[in-house]
Amino acid sequence: MQDAVSTTIPVGEVPERPQAGDRLRLVFRNLFPFLVVGAIWEIVAWSGVFPRRLFPTLEEVASTFIRLTVTGILPHHAIDNVIRLLSGFALAALIGVTIGVLMGRSRRAEDICLPLVSICAPIPGLAYAPLFVIWFGLGNVPAILLVGFAAAFPVAVNTWTGVKTVKEIWIRAARSLGAGERQLFRAVVVPGALPYILTGLRLGLARAWRVLVAVEMLTSVSLGLGWLIFGAREFLATDVMLAGIAVIGLVGLALEKLVFERLERFTVVRWGMIAR
Repeated sequence: MQDAVSTTIPVGEVPERPQAGDRLRLVFRNLFPFLVVGAIWEIVAWSGVFPRRLFPTLEEVASTFIRLTVTGILPHHAIDNVIRLLSGFALAALIGVTIGVLMGRSRRAEDICLPLVSICAPIPGLAYAPLFVIWFGLGNVPAILLVGFAAAFPVAVNTWTGVKTVKEIWIRAARSLGAGERQLFRAVVVPGALPYILTGLRLGLARAWRVLVAVEMLTSVSLGLGWLIFGAREFLATDVMLAGIAVIGLVGLALEKLVFERLERFTVVRWGMIAR
């Protein structure tokens, strides 16, 4: 009995060490691409290929980032940017998911909407910007509406694909158990299509960022990261431009980690539909 007990104690303790090592390897694997890019950036910056004003070192960019953050300039621009982004993206998610579900569940809606979506989706969002400025004027309204309009297409297409890929045998099984249309939609269609919907929302958010940063100059908004970046270009303030770009990346990373990954973890991962 003592031998059995003595052999079971280390067995329970052994997995802890690989887990700590795995975490370190995971951190290193995630940081490795940034370290490589940072090293290449420093080599180019110190080599003198470009003037220092046009290609600052990472230390100068970090110093500018901290200075603009402490003085409140970056947070102020970022807050206005995020408000426009979330407003437009919420509009895109609502419209895109609704149209995608309708196309997936109704053949008539698919025949009507799919040709329009197929034609409009490949057109760059900025191509619509002059029209939105003419129709809605300058300021926040055209920027938010254009972001919502442009980002709705990938959401709609992926939602439609997800609804169409829900297995017919699941639907027949639910109906044989007495599920009505509302129960069928809530318990079968939405869970089955959710991985595609989340992918569409990710693509829609990326497109919303691209459109918003560029359209902030066209719609003459007074604040925003796009306005900050394009304004810094006039003075060749590359460090300010890179600081604004870094904030855009950090906001996107925060939305991915705090929203999409948590939503995935509590839905499709928990249901066993995708592995983590």
